[in-house]
Amino acid sequence: MTSISKRSLLKTAALAAIASAVLAGCGQREDPAPAATAPAPTAEPKPVTRAAWVYVGTPGDAGWTFAHDQGRLAAEAHFAGQLQTTAVERVAAGADAERVFRDLAQQGHDIIFGTSFGFMPAMVQVASEFPNVRFEHATGFQLANNLGVYDSSFFQSSYMAGIIAGHKTKTGTLGFVASFPIPEVLRNINAFTLGAQSVRPDITTRVVWVGAWFDPPKESEAAQSLINQGADVLLQNTDSTAVLQTAERNGRFAFGWNSDMSSFAPNAHLASAIVNWTPHYIASIESLRNGTWQSQRVIGGVHNGVNELIKIADVVPAEARTKIENLKAQYRAGTFSPFTGPLVDNQGKEVLAAGQVADRPWLDSMNFYVRGVEGTVPTR
Repeated sequence: MTSISKRSLLKTAALAAIASAVLAGCGQREDPAPAATAPAPTAEPKPVTRAAWVYVGTPGDAGWTFAHDQGRLAAEAHFAGQLQTTAVERVAAGADAERVFRDLAQQGHDIIFGTSFGFMPAMVQVASEFPNVRFEHATGFQLANNLGVYDSSFFQSSYMAGIIAGHKTKTGTLGFVASFPIPEVLRNINAFTLGAQSVRPDITTRVVWVGAWFDPPKESEAAQSLINQGADVLLQNTDSTAVLQTAERNGRFAFGWNSDMSSFAPNAHLASAIVNWTPHYIASIESLRNGTWQSQRVIGGVHNGVNELIKIADVVPAEARTKIENLKAQYRAGTFSPFTGPLVDNQGKEVLAAGQVADRPWLDSMNFYVRGVEGTVPTR
């Protein structure tokens, strides 16, 4: 490069520097790029909870298992994307239930719901083997550090059904299709009878035991036997629609049980005694996710919407409807119990003194029929 060229370049550079300084003085300059900032911290997402339900029947029963499965599905929707559920159907009490509970615990489920009274021994055993898994048993009474119990008060609805039966019976004889002679079933038989007797004191109830929770042929046979013996209004503590449909075929009346069964036998259906497990399942899973779950016995009823009598038929007299609405208000206020003394069994023995209201231990140990129920309680 020549010296002239060098001088030209130096001159050009000097002029550029002067121009730059002038521009800077006039405020025409580039602002420095903003400093990079770290992204705002985000909350750690809670892990997906894994919950399992073990059923004694199938959701297709339109009754007990159907009601539990509706609760499972509602919980799944409530915790959208945060809850993974498993359901195992047709599990028998005993060794089969124990195997299923153990398998579900080994698979990594966080909480397991057993939905039959007969599952209690199996749940107690398996819960002791998996202390970090939570277990909840429907209708039982045994607790452990990681085992809770949840139940409902079907006897409240049974008493209301009895009021309707007392208004509708022509023969004065009611029928009850029963599963197993355990306190929860005996409470429903006795409450149904007492409700009816509050309308007609001379009413009697006949019972047929089928030895199963879900066996439509046996349930139908039992219902037919009761109808043949003069029963014209039936209730059941079994899981299918068979009793209601048998009543329909015979021109008699009956009730839905566990869920709304009005569509299965519209002419026979007087009302449905339902159970809503959804609030419990959502609350239980929420407490597990929040770290506040604890072993306890939770018993729902009409007061908190777990139990209800719905779809009361048009053929039910206005007088009965009014009684039931008043009774629901008393249940919600906690001012009425179907089991209030004086109360005697069907052998004439006093089982509850005058003015005494049954407490939970009394209800849990019920092993008798009240006056008006025919026969004797079978031994298990």
